[in-house]
Amino acid sequence: MNDRLITTGTWSRRAFGLLLATVCTLSIAGKKPYDYYVTGNPDAPVHVATPPGTPSLVLMGGGPDVDAAFRWMITRAGIQPGSGGRFVVLQASARDTYGPYILYSNAQSSTTNPPVDGWTGGASLGLSSVETLNVPSVDAANDPFVNAVVARADAVFIAGGDQANYIRYWKGTELDRSLKALLARNAPLGGTSAGMAVLGQFDFSALRGTITSAQALADPYNKYVTLDPSPLSLSGGFITSPALANTVLDTHLDSRDRMGRLITFMARLVAPVGTKGCTGGILSASAARGIGVDVEAALLVQGNGAYQPYTARRVTNVSTISESAVYFMRPLQAPTVCAPGKPLSMSTVEVRKLADSDTVFNLSDWTGTAPYYVDAISGVLNPTNPY
Repeated sequence: MNDRLITTGTWSRRAFGLLLATVCTLSIAGKKPYDYYVTGNPDAPVHVATPPGTPSLVLMGGGPDVDAAFRWMITRAGIQPGSGGRFVVLQASARDTYGPYILYSNAQSSTTNPPVDGWTGGASLGLSSVETLNVPSVDAANDPFVNAVVARADAVFIAGGDQANYIRYWKGTELDRSLKALLARNAPLGGTSAGMAVLGQFDFSALRGTITSAQALADPYNKYVTLDPSPLSLSGGFITSPALANTVLDTHLDSRDRMGRLITFMARLVAPVGTKGCTGGILSASAARGIGVDVEAALLVQGNGAYQPYTARRVTNVSTISESAVYFMRPLQAPTVCAPGKPLSMSTVEVRKLADSDTVFNLSDWTGTAPYYVDAISGVLNPTNPY
């Protein structure tokens, strides 16, 4: 329906993983409202000497999974060789397992060798298990077993698929509360594609389906521009980390040309003041934020302690063939035209592009790379190729 993840770089190893899980691991299905796959031993003792003291988030733009991002989540959870640790993957529209890809170092299921490209090598880092849950209904999201698995996780990753399912089936459930509890104790949380799309304070929910940049720019109130929470509010969202306050996210930014729709989503957040702004908006223009992530890119977001800024770094795979960039965006002026049935006009949208893995971006003061500027004039972006 929306941002379904059909990954070419990772599909073969996850297909292999699903076959392996079917043979070597446990699958609970049938009468249960969920599907459950486990690789490794989730009942192994876990002795994390130093639990995470600050938040950790992974924003992955879809396409091939970024191996380094999973390794970072494992280490940020405080897991070390010999400590053990539980990694949980959530999804709502697939019967796939990430287990072998995250736990093993290669196709021979090594748990000790350094990982090769295309494998995480979690066991070599100290991980003892990976549990994958398919949670395709409200009943499943409220199931005690599902929430027990999530509650004891050391890190949780939300897979791709359709973010409308995550909003429909998970929001307001026990699973929602379990995920918020994980955030409260600083367990690393990440997502790719649709799984990333629900991690901002404001989400493109896709409850009526997806939308292109051209369609969104032509009418910011197009029926397919569905934002969560609805109506917009500073509370009542799905999963909200303080690191992503006032922020809406988008994925596959380059391959699906989504900068225009992300600009539209940001515009919709801006409250009306005089003749400017958007009806229903709740933020000042200077407060609204957007982060767009290319395919095969991951943004590693971390807290750094009290009174310290949230910072972010981009990683990708050594074998990537795309630019794999991240775009940090904010409007410097309120929209001058933002009304149902009318093309959007909002000038001077600041864009800061991060396309290397050395630069650290400061999310608290929105600095780290040089800015450039994009205008939306009567529903058309200038420059027309803003990437």
